[in-house]
Amino acid sequence: MGNTRERVGAAGVALAGGVFRIALYVCVVVLIFWIGKSTYQFGYDVFNQQPMNPGEGQEVTVVIKQDTSVYGIAKILENKGLIEDAKVFYVQEKISNYRGKLRPGTYLLSTAYTPARIMAILAGDVEQEGTDS
Repeated sequence: MGNTRERVGAAGVALAGGVFRIALYVCVVVLIFWIGKSTYQFGYDVFNQQPMNPGEGQEVTVVIKQDTSVYGIAKILENKGLIEDAKVFYVQEKISNYRGKLRPGTYLLSTAYTPARIMAILAGDVEQEGTDS
């Protein structure tokens, strides 16, 4: 009788181990898919620049102070509703021709501008509309 109990106990442990292993594999697969989806979406956002408000847009005044980091500039733009994600803008600046060229100042920007156009204005390559500069 004790022998039967031991066999049932061993079978239960083996079954529980198998269920645990399957659950672990499922979790790993879900994690891999989630990481892949997140990575793809981030890359898509970096290379598919869209304005926040296509069409007319809304003009927003932005003040960039001396010694503001690129990420600091991105957070300002995100808080003003000019870009969707500061991290995406940060990466866009790093891989653009405007890397390290964003300058401090007061700018009149529009929610209809793409991140590339915003970078061009902040770097001084494109004139702002509605200003005499």
